[in-house]
Amino acid sequence: MDFFSLISGSDVRGTAIGPDAGLTESVGYRIGQALGEYLHRKGIECPRVNVGHDPRLSSPALERAMADGLCSVGVSVLTFGLCTTPAMYMSLVGKPGGDAAVMVTASHLPWERNGYKFFLPDGGINTATLREILSIAAEDGTFERENGSIQRQENYLASYSDLLRHVISPDAKDHASLPFAGLHIIVDAGNGSGGFFEKLLSSLGANTEGSQFLDPDGHFPNHIPNPENEEAMQSLQKAVLSNKADLGIIFDTDCDRAAIVDQEGREINRNRLIALISAIILKENQGATIVTDSVTSTGLTAFISAHGGHHLRFKRGYRNVIDKARDLCSSGVFAPLAIETSGHAALKENYFLDDGMYLIARLLREAIVLRKENRNLSDLIADLKDPAESVEVRFKIPDADFRTKGQQVIDAISAYANANESWHVAPENYEGIRVSFDISQPDSAWFLLRLSLHDPVLPLNIESDVPNGIPVVAAALYEAMKDTQGIDLTPLTSLM
Repeated sequence: MDFFSLISGSDVRGTAIGPDAGLTESVGYRIGQALGEYLHRKGIECPRVNVGHDPRLSSPALERAMADGLCSVGVSVLTFGLCTTPAMYMSLVGKPGGDAAVMVTASHLPWERNGYKFFLPDGGINTATLREILSIAAEDGTFERENGSIQRQENYLASYSDLLRHVISPDAKDHASLPFAGLHIIVDAGNGSGGFFEKLLSSLGANTEGSQFLDPDGHFPNHIPNPENEEAMQSLQKAVLSNKADLGIIFDTDCDRAAIVDQEGREINRNRLIALISAIILKENQGATIVTDSVTSTGLTAFISAHGGHHLRFKRGYRNVIDKARDLCSSGVFAPLAIETSGHAALKENYFLDDGMYLIARLLREAIVLRKENRNLSDLIADLKDPAESVEVRFKIPDADFRTKGQQVIDAISAYANANESWHVAPENYEGIRVSFDISQPDSAWFLLRLSLHDPVLPLNIESDVPNGIPVVAAALYEAMKDTQGIDLTPLTSLM
């Protein structure tokens, strides 16, 4: 078994159902053994590991396989059953505690896929640590240790829900507090793990009539549980408008991402979601640095600056963004928020854990304050300038060594850009090449060309603050790329 073929960023991902399944129960068992061995080799004599899962059809079996593998090498295992990814991490830093946690999930991917996410007490593991664990899995032979134990942790989501209650209403002294009385809030759990959030809001006084897809269903029959999915967002928009609700909330499968829809049916995700939580954080922390991924808009940078903050664009990948914010804080630069346009949002105050429900809890706390002023969350981003045009296309790289080929293309574009005065190369270019152009006004359009984290493609993002700017940028980029060998430029020419 090539365990390294299952690496996806800092997670294990693979097909778990069907004839081509690579993430089988036997593979999960071996990875469990490897995680246990890793902990032993780090000097932990009697490791304790917590394991939970999302609603996918293959998840209960993969949870059992992981638990059995861990137990076989002397680990004390607590199985949590249906859970969320953030809750599994909180099980380490709160009660019951432990030395590691594992979540069986493949986030928003199709139902036949699955995976494992790993946590240590200081946060999610990085790719280097994952490789170390999988290297142990790939070792020959067995691991000679006495068996550990497996016990069941019952109803942990109730405890996690109480944590969220305190975030939403920190001054409430008991469960009788009803801060949402008179508010109509719809929850769309996408048949993932997050249906319990509707019960939490109802217990806080909210009218949750019209909430949808709350029951876990591993086939995800209604829509993909993904706040970036157009069909999913349209479904929530329709529910908010038809029920005349004040707010709609949507989570992905394992609840580490979220987005909202306002009372007028407007999506608040991607740049708008980043702006919204940034406005709240910067009100409390003037001068702070907000770390995002590389594809955020120029309007967002202006918004963060106007609200007293500094915007740092870093690399795509939620672990990259989180690790950058951590590094900044360690070096003396206060960076309390790390957030990706996909909806992964991690706050320093919450262990830099990307937790969609914690994000929503912070937004709802602010909504309670704004309501007393006859305002709503959308008012906080009224001055955010949305781009007039935005598009993403992807160039396939057929070369077997796609990373080398992709980097050669990026290097060639970088050289072209640096030699052309009308191409304004971004001063902080952590990923790929980002260039802005003056179209009727300075820096009114930009593109970012980068290499995908996992796939043999070059994603290209273009945004313009003025109408008809995308064809101008596309034409300029085509001139730089037209002699590139081995890359189909049809996605680019279609924009011209």
